[in-house]
Amino acid sequence: MPMVDIDWLKEHVQVPEDLTYEQLAKDLVRVGLEEEDIHQSTVTGPIVVGYVVDAEPEPQKNGKTINWCHVDVGEQYNAVDDQGRKVPRGIVCGAPNMAAGEKVVVTLPGAVLPGDFRIEPRKTYGHISDGMCASERELGLGSDHQGIILLRDYGFTPEQYDQLKPGDDAMSLLHMNRPVLEINITPDRGYAFSYRGVAREYHHSTGAEYTDPVIELNKTVPASATQEDQAPLAVHVEDDNPIHGQVGCDRYYLRALTGCDPKAATPSWMRRRLVRAGMRSISLPVDITNYVMLDLGQPLHAYDLDKLSGPIVVRRARQGEHLTTLDGKDRQLSTEDLLITDSPEGQEGSRILGLAGVMGGLYGEVTDQTKNILIESAHFDQVTIARTARRHKLPSEASKRFERGVDPQMQPAAAAMAADLLHRLAGGQDLDAPLDMDQTKPMPVIDFAVSEVARLTGLEVEPQRIVAILRDIGCTVQGDPQDRLSVTPPTWRPDLGEGCDLVEEVARLVGYDRIPVTVPSPKVSGAVGLTDRQQRRRWVADTLAEYGLTEVLDYPFVGDNDFKAFGMDPDEVHVNSVELANPMAADRPYLRQSLLLPLANTVERNLRRGNTDVRLFEIGYVFRRDPQAPAVPTLPGGVRPSDEDLARLDQGLPEQRLHVAALLTGRAQEDGWLKDSRDVDWTDAVESARRVLDRLGADYRLEQSPAEQVPDQWHPGRTARLVLDDGMLAGMVGELHPRVDQALGLPAHSAAFELSLDTVLDHLDYTPLQAKPVSTFPPVRQDLAFTVLDTVSAAELTSAIREAAGSSLESIELFDVFTGDQIGEHAKSLAFAVTFRAPDRTLTSEDSESLRQAIVDKTAGLGAVLRA
Repeated sequence: MPMVDIDWLKEHVQVPEDLTYEQLAKDLVRVGLEEEDIHQSTVTGPIVVGYVVDAEPEPQKNGKTINWCHVDVGEQYNAVDDQGRKVPRGIVCGAPNMAAGEKVVVTLPGAVLPGDFRIEPRKTYGHISDGMCASERELGLGSDHQGIILLRDYGFTPEQYDQLKPGDDAMSLLHMNRPVLEINITPDRGYAFSYRGVAREYHHSTGAEYTDPVIELNKTVPASATQEDQAPLAVHVEDDNPIHGQVGCDRYYLRALTGCDPKAATPSWMRRRLVRAGMRSISLPVDITNYVMLDLGQPLHAYDLDKLSGPIVVRRARQGEHLTTLDGKDRQLSTEDLLITDSPEGQEGSRILGLAGVMGGLYGEVTDQTKNILIESAHFDQVTIARTARRHKLPSEASKRFERGVDPQMQPAAAAMAADLLHRLAGGQDLDAPLDMDQTKPMPVIDFAVSEVARLTGLEVEPQRIVAILRDIGCTVQGDPQDRLSVTPPTWRPDLGEGCDLVEEVARLVGYDRIPVTVPSPKVSGAVGLTDRQQRRRWVADTLAEYGLTEVLDYPFVGDNDFKAFGMDPDEVHVNSVELANPMAADRPYLRQSLLLPLANTVERNLRRGNTDVRLFEIGYVFRRDPQAPAVPTLPGGVRPSDEDLARLDQGLPEQRLHVAALLTGRAQEDGWLKDSRDVDWTDAVESARRVLDRLGADYRLEQSPAEQVPDQWHPGRTARLVLDDGMLAGMVGELHPRVDQALGLPAHSAAFELSLDTVLDHLDYTPLQAKPVSTFPPVRQDLAFTVLDTVSAAELTSAIREAAGSSLESIELFDVFTGDQIGEHAKSLAFAVTFRAPDRTLTSEDSESLRQAIVDKTAGLGAVLRA
């Protein structure tokens, strides 16, 4: 994101002398440029200018040569000798460019450099080094670490260099002690990637006087060549593969300068600004192009004119072409890539110079021998540049601006600014007339209804103020302010294309905080609020959370390692699994068929991090593919699919079912003073599942299947099926198989359950319950024990008792199950506590006996015999 330096900003807009970066951030956020950070310097002094009195080379045994130097750092910081006199400090320096007579940057003991590197006197190479002569990288000013900073090469004029005295504060001299503001730019406002744009926004926020630098620069632009032979090089644009019909380059501007001094150094003020903007200084021509880009927002490229052969051809890449970019990487090009090429030996467009708007190649770049420079200032298609930058993973400073939209009328002004800097700093002179190949189209005129501001935002803004705001952002406005306007956006705002965009600009500059906050009154024809299924889904989450479980949301992706850990054959699972064409992780390309697989990974991760008592649950969808399902059809875009098309889409989609699952490990009960701690086992999972089903009001039972019918991931002896009253399987509950615990690193007896919520909810009766009056008459309690065959379940017997007792039954509870020789082979005793109560009278002994006999008669159909 862009860095904003107040000293640089002052060149385009009037700012208060006491403006702080905190206040600047507040002013800019008011118009939508958010503060990312205010970067404070981590460097502390003392860091001063030093004069190298002498530098004695001393070869070392390891082959390295160090310099034992005496450096004058001023009266305040110089060392004191035995006689109490101030003398230069002794410093060991291994930099190859150290020499007597140089003025350098010295970090003295007590200074702290980036990375919390503290400077202290230390013995090295047989000397006490009382400070350090610093390089750019050590001070955080750049990446150069080949030698120390020599201030004579740091862009100071001879007069400025002579005025530098030993002991001068180098932190202030190099602006190391000043903060810089980083702002966040939304993708539609590329013009704010420049000081020109940020200054304009500061003007909108504060009303400060603003001067557009492009207007002044356009006054200095020389007349363009009218014929190709009058220009430095001819240019041909040959776009045979435009994206969406948009030509890749609609403006290409060239300006050539000769006689530039290749030894000219980048001045200190420019180098400092580039560094504070996050860019390193490279050479004067390159630094100038970067400086202009940061200042105006127009990326430039500088070529060595003597290396090029005309004509310049802007074209798309051909199949199989390669380019080695400036970062040294060989890149295979796509036919969508836009290239800058030249024509050696008369072969037009045969040599690639670079990826247009992204990065140059190795050939044609300026070097320390370049005297004649060609400046390229162009306008490229946003989509073309964005695709190329992403395809080659090259998010350059130029591409960031082109893909967000660059002003198509700024190219001559940007080249003029660069040429002027080369004139002044390197002595360059214009060669021939500039070439301007301009095929840009005028900005569209927007038919804008002034009333849209109030309709869309609720802001009551005077029509005249709306017109003033639109003109202030650069629009040309015509028409009746009381009705409709014809608005032509400025060329630097490609994001303004419709009336709603203009409404947003008015709201932004009036102030988003002034938009009235109102709650609209919805016009509802039907029911409102949560549906029955949504309400019950929340009940499930609340019930488990109240029982002490923590809800998580896992990614629904699984792979072969997960299948194997749960004892499944991956080949068998693949048949019914939904495989993703572009998975987030190559080792997990399938959508889950069970919540427990990703849930187990989350539990495992918690265990590795020391959280041993883990009780997690998740409510989510599982996916199952039908191998016999038809393929999903490909439908045309831009039209609404027919009902038949939608039906075919549904037929091809995988089955999606809502499940709830929980996995519990560690201790189920903390170790209190009674030492009553215990570990999790199957009973905890059963209790969790029962609470869910009871809260939903489901009729269910637990059934234990034969060991050979238990799925591989479950413990064969400690697992039960959760079955609904009609025999439909709702889920499984119990302990995981020991092999699963071992494979996942889970504690022994880790317990879990998984329910199909869709199945349970489909079987619920959503009819509201009718509350019954509370009876004030006494209850009658009886214990009934029946002997039945072991094939008769308690649920069947309970249902029979409930039916026989009718409305007089208040509650029934199974409290004992007994088997043994007294009962007989293949039989069992089931004992129930039954409570009767009438709403309108006290039950008599005759009533109780009648109910008892009705129950006996009804249960006899199951072969039940009432025990005495």
